[in-house]
Amino acid sequence: MNDRILDQESYAQSTPAKAAHDDGIDLDDLLPKIGEFGLYQKCLLWLVCLPACLPCGFCAFNQLFMTDTPDHWCRVPQLSNFSLEERKMMSIPKKAEDNSTYESCVRYSVNWTEIMEFNRSIHINESWPLEPCLDGYEYDRSEVISSVVIDFDLVCDYDVYPTLGLVALNVGGPVGVYSFGILNDRIGRKKSFFACLSTLLLGSIMTAYAHEYWFWVVARIIVGLTIPAVYQIPFIISLELAGPNYRSFVTVMTCIFYTLGLILLSGVTYVLRDWRSLALATSVPFFFYYLYWFVLPESPRWLLMKERLEEANNILKTIARVNGKHLPEEFTTKLQKQVLEQKEHGVKETKNANAFSLCKTPNMRLKTILITLNWCASEMVYVGLSYYGPAIGSNQYMSFFLSSAVEIPSYIVCWILMDKVGRRWPLCLSMVISGIFCMVTVLLPNDAETETLILYLISKCFISASFLIIYPYAGELYPTELRGVGIGTSAYIGGLGLIIIPFINYLGTNNLVLPLVLMGALSVVGGLTALRLPETLHTSLPQTAEEGEEIGKDWTYKDCWSCGGPRQVESEGDSYENLDQLELAQAPIIEDEVSELRPARRSSMRKLVRQASILETQRDHDGSLKMTYWF
Repeated sequence: MNDRILDQESYAQSTPAKAAHDDGIDLDDLLPKIGEFGLYQKCLLWLVCLPACLPCGFCAFNQLFMTDTPDHWCRVPQLSNFSLEERKMMSIPKKAEDNSTYESCVRYSVNWTEIMEFNRSIHINESWPLEPCLDGYEYDRSEVISSVVIDFDLVCDYDVYPTLGLVALNVGGPVGVYSFGILNDRIGRKKSFFACLSTLLLGSIMTAYAHEYWFWVVARIIVGLTIPAVYQIPFIISLELAGPNYRSFVTVMTCIFYTLGLILLSGVTYVLRDWRSLALATSVPFFFYYLYWFVLPESPRWLLMKERLEEANNILKTIARVNGKHLPEEFTTKLQKQVLEQKEHGVKETKNANAFSLCKTPNMRLKTILITLNWCASEMVYVGLSYYGPAIGSNQYMSFFLSSAVEIPSYIVCWILMDKVGRRWPLCLSMVISGIFCMVTVLLPNDAETETLILYLISKCFISASFLIIYPYAGELYPTELRGVGIGTSAYIGGLGLIIIPFINYLGTNNLVLPLVLMGALSVVGGLTALRLPETLHTSLPQTAEEGEEIGKDWTYKDCWSCGGPRQVESEGDSYENLDQLELAQAPIIEDEVSELRPARRSSMRKLVRQASILETQRDHDGSLKMTYWF
């Protein structure tokens, strides 16, 4: 990582407050004193927050395997005494374009009772009239033993119904994130998580015991309400308890564990072929998460915002004790004073913060449109390719496993490149390359399954990288006073875009590569428009709307070819090496402890510590993080 990468956001947001309140203490000042990423935070991350990623991935993608569509054909009750192959040969016409396969949705319109009564031997006449499947369907259960499609006969005229079920899941997502986001701020992170978990388990159990299609759809909407909120809430808690220098590490590890959950899901779906058992197996084990009630702490930031100072102080004391540190009692008084001041000033700051504020000036309006377009394209293509994974290749379980596994190296490489090359070009190239590999599949012959799978996996790898970039990049482009509403607006529109993704994938029923071409084109367009955005590497984050308007205002076509950003010469007080002294200068009561900070940072952790906290973008005026729609 770069030698002097400053925790730009944390510093930028805390500096104005400190300038106005010289005796105020922010939790970002306190955490280095009680442990930025000590034993307490590590146990919380590895034993609580990272396992909490599993329910989101499990319940977001298990539906792909619930709705497997096997080979099927019309049922003819009069021929039930014949073997399977004899029934198909006598009653089902063959496809005109492929004489070796049978039609799925029509049969010969003849009176089989009369034919068998007067004819000892039956001669098939291909000129017989045809009719739809009036007596239901038969299914090939050699591979797909059980599915929603089989139980509810969702084929032929109803073959779009599984797609509508996936749409229902995605409709619930934005609604749930908004609702649980409000709940998150009103009753706290801890109670919101368990409310979200309870909703998820309720919807999953309803899914498993659904005996009508529309009841199953309602169950999927309920499950969708919790995705990805059930994953975001513990993620927010871990971010708010980790020090500024470790929040990017926490974020990347959360992404990796989310992907590990998808990899585990591919194994579970391979073992369990009954869709009801799958629904239970991917939800019932999470009842054990209720045990987290005894170990999951409430966010101290939220408690401070609600002026529940005694509870916040107890949690901070626990963190300090587990980390082998000491929490000076003088902090309680200072924190109480700061909460009251922040609450008073915060009301004035947030009155005019709304989506329309992003469009008042031309440059800010253009950047908002481009950010939203990139977010929408990146999210739609990522989720669309994830949904499409099982349809690629000869083995849907292996295809889904590979499509998930390729995400992990992309996260790690992307994390490194973002602070060496910048944000704009990695975002552009990852989306464009992903789109190109998607569209190249149209040049392959129809039977090139392996080649199509390889191109698909390369595309999935690159689009995963872009999805990791767009969140911090957007946070650095939006000014501080509009950052929360800006990211929320872009992410919400991106979430709404997921509603049409199942319909795009539905086109693959007749043409396997058509959805890949459409998603590839969307990815290329989004990636190219990213070049119009200004680079943010090594630049100070804009604080006000006026500063946000100036960023990139003098953009020219030559800027498209610039890679990285100009390294700013920071003042003594602004450099990373002096950040601790800068922060602690506002709290003279603990000056005698400054010397303890540097030895605590081992040389082996230097690169990790210096990674900028670029992911901590959506903060309220009180310093607490806000939820947003983010897979």
